[in-house]
Amino acid sequence: MFKTLSRSIAQVILPPLGYLLMRFYWMTSKKNFHITGEITQEQSIVICWHGELLMSPQAYRYFHKKQSASGIISRHFDGEMIARILMYFSIAPLRGSSSRGAAQVLREAFRALKKGDDLLVTPDGPRGPRHSISDGAIALAHKAKAPVLTVNYVPKAYWQLESWDKFVIPKPFTTIDFYLENVSLEGMEQDEARTFLREKMLTHTVH
Repeated sequence: MFKTLSRSIAQVILPPLGYLLMRFYWMTSKKNFHITGEITQEQSIVICWHGELLMSPQAYRYFHKKQSASGIISRHFDGEMIARILMYFSIAPLRGSSSRGAAQVLREAFRALKKGDDLLVTPDGPRGPRHSISDGAIALAHKAKAPVLTVNYVPKAYWQLESWDKFVIPKPFTTIDFYLENVSLEGMEQDEARTFLREKMLTHTVH
């Protein structure tokens, strides 16, 4: 009962605090954007590592300010916190993962893509392995035939948590290099696309 009550309180208090913290890091940092290919306002599948969720959704919204967007978020408790925070960025949560509710969330993701939403995906979430690419992320990209926009960042000064995803927290007032690239997986088989996308995303990330 106490655990349930504590989680209920956390669900109310933590999301707005998390949002304010994200905005603080964004507003106090110096940002350099490195863009490969053209970032248009067309529908995209936006892919970032789970350990970079603190800043990557904000980088996405910096370029796609008004697009309707959905994000695949796990059903775990930490996923609930992330889902509530992302709603402050007008990113609607689709609840599920490769381990829980996979079929349902994929159906919801296809519906979101069909209605024109951008789709945010963390291909190594919610439990890893870190920097892996799930089958679901590749299937969505192949099915939607929408451009894939990878988003990574590397801060000059940062903390890194001891979590499975080695969550990256930039230090206040540091410089952050953001790397955004439009990539195409068209014509690639599943394994080829997975290897290609992973190599792209590992080029500019905190290891």
